[in-house]
Amino acid sequence: MKKLVLSTVLALSTAALAACGGSNGGSGEGEDTSIKIGASPVPHAEILEEATSLLEEKGYQLEVVEFTDYILPNKSLDENELDANYFQHEPYLKSQIADNDYNFVSAGGVHIEPIGVYSQRHDSLENLPDGATILMSNSVADHGRMLSMLEEKGLITLNEGVEKREATVDDIAENPKNLQFKTDVEAALLTRAYENDEADAIMINGNYALDADLNPAEDSIALESPENNPYVNLIVVREGDENKDKIKALVEVLQSEEIQSFIEERYQGSVLSANK
Repeated sequence: MKKLVLSTVLALSTAALAACGGSNGGSGEGEDTSIKIGASPVPHAEILEEATSLLEEKGYQLEVVEFTDYILPNKSLDENELDANYFQHEPYLKSQIADNDYNFVSAGGVHIEPIGVYSQRHDSLENLPDGATILMSNSVADHGRMLSMLEEKGLITLNEGVEKREATVDDIAENPKNLQFKTDVEAALLTRAYENDEADAIMINGNYALDADLNPAEDSIALESPENNPYVNLIVVREGDENKDKIKALVEVLQSEEIQSFIEERYQGSVLSANK
C-alpha cells in the first residue's frame, strides 16, 4: 500500500478570524473553521491552493493532504482523518462504496480530466497497426470509460445493451484492428510505461499525465470528449457532512466563477470546468 507522501497547510487564518467566523459570516461562533481535505497533487491540490484566499475571506482555513494513489484518500476519509477528499469521479466513488461499504456522498462536482491516448510510435489512432497493444490501468472502474472512448473514436464496438460505464474488454463485440488490451498496470505507473514505450498506445488518466508534465491537450494522440461526460471530479464527504457550513463554503468556492476561470486558463483544455 502506498504511503501518504505530503501534507501541506496551504493557508492559516488568524486566531481572531477563526474566533469571530470571518467578515463574511461564513462560519458561526464556535464552529470548526478548519477544512482538512485529501487530494491528488495535480490538478486537485493546485486548484485547492488557488481557492485558499477565497476560503480565507469566508473565515475558513484549508489544509491539503496529498495522496499519490486512489485507495488511501477514501480510507482516510472513512477513518475520520479528513473532512473531505477531492480526486475521484462518480463511477469510481460508487464502486468504492460497493466494495468497502463506505458511507460517502458527493458534496458537488468541480472539474473533468479527459483521458488521453499517448503513443511514442504512432501519431494517430488511425495509424495503429493490426494487433496493436493498448495499455490501460488495472482500475476496473476506468475500463468502461476507456473502452467507451475507443468506441466513440471508431476503433471498437461494444456489445449492444451493455452499460457503458461498466463495460470490460469481454464486452467488445467488434475489434476490426484486433487490438490487444493489457490491463495489469497500476494507474500511477502508466506515464512510466509511456516513457519506456511499453505499448503501441497507452491510456492515461488526466491527473497522472499532468503530474508527469504531459499536456493532454497537446501530447495525446486522442482525447476524451467532454460532451455528456459523467466523470466529473467530486468533493466527497461522509454522509451528513455535506450539510456542514464549511463543506458548503468549500464547494461554493470551487464552483465559483473565479476558480472555474482559473481551471480554464491554467490548464488550457487539459482540465475542463464542470460548471461552464
